[in-house]
Amino acid sequence: MQHEVEARMKNPAYLLSDAGPAIMELLKATRQGGVPESTLELVHLRASQINNCGFCVDYGARSARKNGVSDEKLFAVAAWREAPYFSDEERAALALAEAATRLADTSDAVPDEVWDAAADHYDEKQLAAIVLMVGVTNLFNRINVTTRQPAGAAL
Repeated sequence: MQHEVEARMKNPAYLLSDAGPAIMELLKATRQGGVPESTLELVHLRASQINNCGFCVDYGARSARKNGVSDEKLFAVAAWREAPYFSDEERAALALAEAATRLADTSDAVPDEVWDAAADHYDEKQLAAIVLMVGVTNLFNRINVTTRQPAGAAL
């Protein structure tokens, strides 16, 4: 049985002609920080899972696989703390992604220990790429969830 989700409207990023290209340029900029593409894909996927964005989870898993993320990691990213498949660097990026996505869940949204763990593995330019990836992902998630963009839909 397949559940049909119907978009409330066309994706706003494509309705406003300057928005889509600007967002895509920002996404492209995240690739300039020297963080492995596979790590950025994991960050995107985890934030999208937290935000319940079916479109981004579907698209993110496909993109992650194309960028070399193993099935084991794809299947376990929601439970990365308990899974043996992730490097210390990936764990630090995933923890930062979770904290920066769940800003309202605690008074100390991104605790020093989360930031410091990420800073132990990534330089400032790499941290910038991860933070921007989390921000862009959360933007995508909010647009897609609000307008109910269906998983599997073409861009």
